[in-house]
Amino acid sequence: MAGLIVAAAAIAAAPPVLADDTAGSVTWSVTPASAEGADGRRVMQVEIDPGQRVTEHLAVKNFSESEATFALDAADGYYTETGRFTMLPADRTSVDAGTWITIEPSVTLAPRETRVVSFEIVVPPNATPGDHAAGVSASVRSTSAGADGTKVGVDSRVGFRVSTRVTGELAPAVGVGEVRAEYTPSWNLFAPGSITYAYTAENTGNTALAVADAVESTTTERGVLLPGESRDVRTEPQPAWPLFLLTKDVTVDAAVPDSMLAATPVTQSVTVWAVPWLHLAAAVGLALIVAAAASGRRRSRRRLDDLVARAREEGRREAVEVS
Repeated sequence: MAGLIVAAAAIAAAPPVLADDTAGSVTWSVTPASAEGADGRRVMQVEIDPGQRVTEHLAVKNFSESEATFALDAADGYYTETGRFTMLPADRTSVDAGTWITIEPSVTLAPRETRVVSFEIVVPPNATPGDHAAGVSASVRSTSAGADGTKVGVDSRVGFRVSTRVTGELAPAVGVGEVRAEYTPSWNLFAPGSITYAYTAENTGNTALAVADAVESTTTERGVLLPGESRDVRTEPQPAWPLFLLTKDVTVDAAVPDSMLAATPVTQSVTVWAVPWLHLAAAVGLALIVAAAASGRRRSRRRLDDLVARAREEGRREAVEVS
């Protein structure tokens, strides 16, 4: 009985990625290339007019000691919540740049062989100007048996990113959902509490955007968003003293990577209650101590005054009796 087909993907955004199948018998890499061979690029970037086509190349290398057949595929690309680029799994249908790429379905390589494979990128005439992302991969399917005899197929794939920019007017823009803030008090009277901010950033333009936010003097990069993508962001705690009601500004900047283009920054103000309960409790406690001490002093003074008065009265009596 066949089990679930699992796909494992690695998209090269760094030096060439090597992948092993689950049996550990096949190791391979796939990288951007020219017609002559791998050209050192980590990401394939193409700029093309709507309705035009371009021929590109990839290099597949079999590092193994046995012949292996690699399935070649292309699919839409996207960034995960952690900011890692990947491509749609085999069970999901591409609707954008992944459908623009035509590549032969497979390639069989002898041990230690490298082969350059050409593929075409054809941009539809009505393609939206701006950035469109896809991934190209080479995969190997292996099968393993579970303890109950169930066979599980695993598609292990490794590839690289293909960034296609369709010519036309570029309009970088970023949208920011409502900024929320949460104050956490400190249990140390002499240390500030902290504020954590949360918001959703959305790429509302037509270019890829590197997003960053600034809260007071702290600036944090939040990774890249493709057009139409959004990401929930939660900041690290920022120190803040409990001054009852705090108003803070959060600014979200977004720029087109490797470009002078940038989106208009978005600044939102957020107000959060920061009640100094511990300080108030300490103040009340101190006030009670002071009041108790003052009351004690008053009682002592009254007792002293009473003793003095009694002594005087006794003195007067003794004086009368003597006379």
